[in-house]
Amino acid sequence: MKKIALSVLVLASLAACSTTSPDVIKREDAQRMSTVQDGVVLSTRPVKVEGSQSGIGGVAGGVVGGVAGSSVGGKRESVVVGVLGAVAGAVVGNAIEKAGTQEEAVELLIQLKNGDRRAIVQAKGNETLQPGEQVIIVTTGGKVRVTRAPAGTPPMAGASAPVYSPR
Repeated sequence: MKKIALSVLVLASLAACSTTSPDVIKREDAQRMSTVQDGVVLSTRPVKVEGSQSGIGGVAGGVVGGVAGSSVGGKRESVVVGVLGAVAGAVVGNAIEKAGTQEEAVELLIQLKNGDRRAIVQAKGNETLQPGEQVIIVTTGGKVRVTRAPAGTPPMAGASAPVYSPR
């Protein structure tokens, strides 16, 4: 039973390690053609990406709570305490999973060359983008990430225009 509980906890820990960072590319996105668009950052603002609840945290917490509770008292008490421990463990496990998968992110408002604007939310990466900076928007399989434009990229028309500032 202890091996099962340990296995479930390891799975819950691995689920909490997933990220939406622009610096991490998923294996299935490697060696795929991507679409690239040029743009200029108009504004940025910090946001939080809500944590997920896949159920792994609840299951892990339930197993651990049930095992811990069933070792308390005599036969009759151990069943009752085991059930209560499983329920409490599931609630705590869900909360831990949600908090562990929450991410600090940034919302970027970007103006494209054609004048269209796009708002993109991505996890904070190694780059800190500032209003007025030239960027590229890379789209792969429906997923988008924004990164600083490579050095030597010709300036966008209108890039020196006043930077948009939200109220």
